[in-house]
Amino acid sequence: MTNPQFTALRVAVDSGVATVTIDNPPLNLLDVALITDLNTFADGVRDDEAVKVIVVESADPEFFIAHGDAHFVDRPETFAALAEGFEGPLNPMQALHEKLRALPQITIGKIAGFARGGGHELLMALDLRFAAIGRAQVAQPEVLLGILPGGGGTQYLTRLTGRARALELLLGAPLVDAELAERYGLVNRAPPADELDDFVSVLARHIAGLPTEVIQAVRAAVDAALTGSYEDGLALENQQLGKLFTAEAAQRTVDLLKAGYQTREGEKRLEQILHG
Repeated sequence: MTNPQFTALRVAVDSGVATVTIDNPPLNLLDVALITDLNTFADGVRDDEAVKVIVVESADPEFFIAHGDAHFVDRPETFAALAEGFEGPLNPMQALHEKLRALPQITIGKIAGFARGGGHELLMALDLRFAAIGRAQVAQPEVLLGILPGGGGTQYLTRLTGRARALELLLGAPLVDAELAERYGLVNRAPPADELDDFVSVLARHIAGLPTEVIQAVRAAVDAALTGSYEDGLALENQQLGKLFTAEAAQRTVDLLKAGYQTREGEKRLEQILHG
């Protein structure tokens, strides 16, 4: 991945993990600058085989992304100008979020501040989300502005929480803390604030250490469960399994058998063997 001169974010790559730090003061708005930078980043990282995981975080301890830039409403020409950088029928925020959602890398959102409106929509477009207890808060307040979430929020939120809870959160527009976000399925889990960084770092590095073909196979099988029939999902799962059986990655099982996997003593300390 080339390293363009971003104005609203910073990117660092280490051990297969690209850390994208949003740094767009004073509020980390999802404005022209940030949308442009994120779009450029997504285009550059898509085919970068050295990056397996992308962690998105904020340089601002209080705001992940405050929300979409309100000036898109009273200065519609700025939003229209953004559309020139995207193809298809989607608006620029939808197009950006869908581009992030379609990246081949596993994307992780690390939330330790406010993420409202477009900021929360961006998070929901990522594969995984983790929210710090006592610090992270998310919301879709658009109805209170006389509009609705227009960056994919109605679709992402409904798929994560189900119809009834989606209507509650979209029409009620509450500010949701980390614990409730976890219960409603908006985030994977809500660790204590002082454990968030280490938890996400360990998880990201673990995933980045897996063979690329294993990551892709698991993701394809999981996505099939959401897009097709039960039978189609099982068929794709079986297809992916067959491909991995004959791949170099399967040598890992042979090595683990030599290390004690599938023995009585080995099974008692299996996680130690598997992660060793």
